[in-house]
Amino acid sequence: MTVVRLGAIVLIFGCVALCWGILGTSIVARTEYGYDALGEQVQELWGTPHHQSAPVVYVASDNEAEEVELLSSDIEVDLQLEHRRKGLLWYATYEVGFEAYYTFQNPFDERATATVQYEFPSSTVIYDDFEFRVGDVSATPAGGSGRFLSAEVEMARSEVIQVRVAYNSRGLDSWQYSFGDGIATVRSFDLVVNTDFDEYDFPDNTISASDKTATGDGWRLEWHFSNMVSDADVGVRMPRRLNPGPVASRMSYFAPVSLLFFFTVLVVFGVVRETNLHPMHYFFLGAAFFAFHLLFAYLVDHLALELAFAIAAVVSMGLVISYLWRAAGRRFALREAAVSQFLFLVLFSYAFFFEGYTGLVVTVGAVITLAVLMHVTAKVDWGQVFSRKKAAAKE
Repeated sequence: MTVVRLGAIVLIFGCVALCWGILGTSIVARTEYGYDALGEQVQELWGTPHHQSAPVVYVASDNEAEEVELLSSDIEVDLQLEHRRKGLLWYATYEVGFEAYYTFQNPFDERATATVQYEFPSSTVIYDDFEFRVGDVSATPAGGSGRFLSAEVEMARSEVIQVRVAYNSRGLDSWQYSFGDGIATVRSFDLVVNTDFDEYDFPDNTISASDKTATGDGWRLEWHFSNMVSDADVGVRMPRRLNPGPVASRMSYFAPVSLLFFFTVLVVFGVVRETNLHPMHYFFLGAAFFAFHLLFAYLVDHLALELAFAIAAVVSMGLVISYLWRAAGRRFALREAAVSQFLFLVLFSYAFFFEGYTGLVVTVGAVITLAVLMHVTAKVDWGQVFSRKKAAAKE
């Protein structure tokens, strides 16, 4: 191994790394385009994230008027999750069944008129079995009502009126309930959310459930407040599936790290085993590594993420092993090259399936590789290895 050959290998590595950067950027562009274009299609079918607000009550008598607080809120929500894939992205769509009973009281010592205003959680979905009833008065949306619906009832002195809201609808990504704009006082509040999925999270700046009970196919999440003052909401965020686009782009951007490890191992073991490959060999090996990410990036458009990964891994390893078998012999191809490629390409890339662990996997792999190479090359005379005379004599 001469310095010139080593420099050529470094140049080849840089060119392949540039190709990975271009591939990763193209995947990001495809993903962002899909998020904008395909995301609109999903929202047309399944709506946007639901943000359900508590009804607002105004009571007016002959002498004065004011907005009154709800005496109680008893709400039950059923969430049924169904992930749907469009292009390189998965979308967490769900069906929601909502039923709520509220009460409020006439604060005046005389008859009054109450106006209850209800806001739909989303303006781009359908509402089946919808009901909005204030006492004995029912209200239905009319032309031009938009996202708001209101009903008026006459109230006797100190009378308590019940409000019922119910519907079945569809949403996307999260379901959230708001007590009102700004800081609100919440009295006698009970919310139960039943899910048919195990993994869940709470949206940012929301209050976590008071009680969590596992059921046969999901969770029963409960919020109970007797007298709370807060500006935070409550809600549930749907579990997300691993998106092929972001995974493929991250794998492409970090691929030079795996190739660097692989080339290093081949160079070192080539010196130890006296199997020094020509830079053209490294060129084809780099291309075989790149073929893994290129094939994976376009297979995920049509196949499941895991299946696309397996096919790309088998193809790339088949290229490398069969090529080195002919170029350097069976032992070098199966022992040094195959094991190294499996560790640095397959396992390293598979680590991106587990968000948050990629850095740890890279670190552990680097330390183990360093330890192995240090022990293997402990007695190598590097002065002779990089000697032009010795290299020329062997060639």
